[in-house]
Amino acid sequence: MMQIQLELSTCIFLPGTLWTAVAHIISAVIGAGVLSLAWCTAQLGWIAGPITMLCFAVVTYISASLICDCYRSPDPITGTRNPSYIDAVRVNLGKKWTWLCGLLQYVSFYGTGIAYVITSATSMREIQRSNCYHKGGEKVVCQRTNNFMLIFGIIQIVTSQIPNFHNMAWLSVVAALMSFCYSFIGLGLGFSKVIDNRGIKGSIVGVPTKSAAQKIWLVFQALGDIAFAYPYSIILLEIQDTLKSPPPENQTMKKASINAIVITTFFYLCCSCFGYAAFGNDTPGNLLTGFYEPFWLVDFANACIVLHLVGGYQVYSQPVFAFVEKWATQKYPQNRFINKFYAIKLPVLPALQLNLFRLCFRTLYVISTTAIAMAFPYFNQVLGILGALNFWPMTIYFPVEMYIVQRKIGAWTRKWILLEGFSMVCLIVSLLGLIGSIEGIVKAKLA
Repeated sequence: MMQIQLELSTCIFLPGTLWTAVAHIISAVIGAGVLSLAWCTAQLGWIAGPITMLCFAVVTYISASLICDCYRSPDPITGTRNPSYIDAVRVNLGKKWTWLCGLLQYVSFYGTGIAYVITSATSMREIQRSNCYHKGGEKVVCQRTNNFMLIFGIIQIVTSQIPNFHNMAWLSVVAALMSFCYSFIGLGLGFSKVIDNRGIKGSIVGVPTKSAAQKIWLVFQALGDIAFAYPYSIILLEIQDTLKSPPPENQTMKKASINAIVITTFFYLCCSCFGYAAFGNDTPGNLLTGFYEPFWLVDFANACIVLHLVGGYQVYSQPVFAFVEKWATQKYPQNRFINKFYAIKLPVLPALQLNLFRLCFRTLYVISTTAIAMAFPYFNQVLGILGALNFWPMTIYFPVEMYIVQRKIGAWTRKWILLEGFSMVCLIVSLLGLIGSIEGIVKAKLA
């Protein structure tokens, strides 16, 4: 199984420290998921919303602590390094679980590509709408178009053909800067709107619904969205692999995790609470879609999202490309369609090495993610499904099972029962989030 290459770790070649690890975690966690948190708080209410986010923060820290100790095997301090998540799974759980872990990773990457198409198109549409409202006022009827997903797809078809696009260090730097820009702008706009309103909107029970069943579905969906925003387990060992020793890497990483989670949770609570306080029952699914003025700042924030996700799409897609192309090359080493490269000379630019299999496969891959996004263009529901699908297996189950194997914890001992109970509770939460998000997509599609 191919080792997943992490963009964050490609930027740093010198041994890392506590604070470089904190920076990596924050950069990795804060992204498109933060835009849905105000909507989540609106569904859960003023008490349950913040408490739920704090609970996810605690669960994320517990999971991170378990994985930190799996960086070295068999001993967490003196054992052999496992430089990636999938390496740790292979060493502790065996080959079958490694393949399952890899499959879940690639499904996650594919789903994230779909979510990025939806989010980018939403941001492009908001740029168009904010400019329309700025010129004609909020009562003017603005022309709507669904071509933005096609535009984003065409951009990705082109960028997916750039050799070694995912190894470009600047890609991670730009993506991190863009995510911080639009997140802070969303926070600032929410805070300013609360001041303009001269009051705090919202209620203890959240957005009212016509029936209790409808409320339950929305609460479940909110759980999936929050699950999408928090965990970073899949990249934790790659970050830990950059740390210098001594002190032991697991000790430094645990300190980095608690610091990063505290900072991220504070930021998430600010964004979600100010967003809900600003809009109340009318809180949008994507926080930035609720603002129209100052139009230039709203446009800039949405442009940052698009730039971030253009690179982010490639970060998540290139490992899939590399795996499939490597498999095809090894399976059919004599096939000219798969293995032959053609040099195409371009004016000014260096010669382009064109491979027909790569061209066809990557183009079809992008077309498929774009087509699914166009069929299901539902921001919150798609994020909820992705969050629920990834949360339990990748953030909870594998870390718990690896920790049990590495520490040789016997079945039905007190510690084993606590760990397995923790895993089962998180499984229930994941299932609730998944069911709620699927119900949301079905309902939106039928409507």
